[in-house]
Amino acid sequence: MNRVVITGMGAVTPLGNSADAFWEGLKAGKNGIKAITKFDASETGISVAGELKDFDPKEFMDRKVAKRMDEYSQFGVAAAVQAVEMSGIDTEKTNMDRFGVIVGSGIGGLNAMEQQIIKMHDKGPQRVAPLFVPMAIGNMVAGNISIAIGARGINTSIVTACASGNNSIGEAFRNIKHGYSDVIIAGGAEGTINEIGIAGFAALNALSTSSDPDRASIPFDKERHGFVMGEGAGVLMLESLDHALERGATIYGEIVGYGATGDGYHMTAPSPDGSGAGRAMKLAMEEAGITPADIGYINAHGTSTPANDSSETQAIKYAFGDAAKDVAISSTKSMTGHLLGAAGGIEAVACVKALQENFLPPTIGLQVPDEDCDLDYIPNVGKEKEIQYALNNSLGFGGHNAVTLFKKWEGK
Repeated sequence: MNRVVITGMGAVTPLGNSADAFWEGLKAGKNGIKAITKFDASETGISVAGELKDFDPKEFMDRKVAKRMDEYSQFGVAAAVQAVEMSGIDTEKTNMDRFGVIVGSGIGGLNAMEQQIIKMHDKGPQRVAPLFVPMAIGNMVAGNISIAIGARGINTSIVTACASGNNSIGEAFRNIKHGYSDVIIAGGAEGTINEIGIAGFAALNALSTSSDPDRASIPFDKERHGFVMGEGAGVLMLESLDHALERGATIYGEIVGYGATGDGYHMTAPSPDGSGAGRAMKLAMEEAGITPADIGYINAHGTSTPANDSSETQAIKYAFGDAAKDVAISSTKSMTGHLLGAAGGIEAVACVKALQENFLPPTIGLQVPDEDCDLDYIPNVGKEKEIQYALNNSLGFGGHNAVTLFKKWEGK
């Protein structure tokens, strides 16, 4: 079995358009949630979102290439280009037949779908854009990354709603662990801040209706009432340890466990006892050969919905037993909003950075304690803490649970 390490990271997020800018925002407890500017949201009843700021796809790809992509693909390619650059890999000296891409999206090209359906309705089917299909379909973020990098290994997308990015990282880990690939770009991308995206989740009563950005995404707070939509992408460059050492790569962390389960319970609600997500956490720890007492930090799914945060608390107790009260937990969605299929990608970056720097980012906006959420959620201000292992939880509509487990890299 191969050990699997992280040699590059990339992120475009509401806190900044690089992994470092994103991490600095998390450390500072900065709120990336603002009033919606991408469209007139007044009729949706929703007024805030985690939009990207100053994102220019031309910084990462040719202008003509960017125009042939939906936003979510642009975000994913940008994050992947960053990760490859950070890794220092020489693609001319790498077996690109063993360099893969596993990047998912919960929804795919929703902007293209909205725009082209409106155009068809208003102007007729002959006016639909020739590239509508390759812009809209959910696999094209992986396809476009593969083309941009020249990766010819496994090239696939996983669609498990809000668990897509984390499932992608876990499946890439297993692929390299078992020797099918040497290198894989893995994570998620999402671009759904548009009228149909916001209106659709609002119709489910899933979104926060607060107009105050500081009281909108408030995971584990008793006054939480819905999540805030975010957008962007996050990816890790995963590599077999032998391959990384052979080329003299800088190693930023190691992935040592993965758990994936299903609730088998409800289309949108998590199992109330937390057993589905709890089993995924247990599986990740079992693969790594560690106990709950070894985990120093959990980046929680923590969406700020009433059902998620209480059931995730139960899930942590299910998996950790008595050790649950001792583990530090935070939801960085308090600062970014919920990036749906990209959430697991950017939150994996947060876990790797937390291990590197021994700093745990906070859950901002946590003001009103909830008796159903009674663990250590690192309220409002991050803290320094020496840790060896970090868990990343992602839980998706449909009862999809994905948990990845990262270990600090200490040169051995």
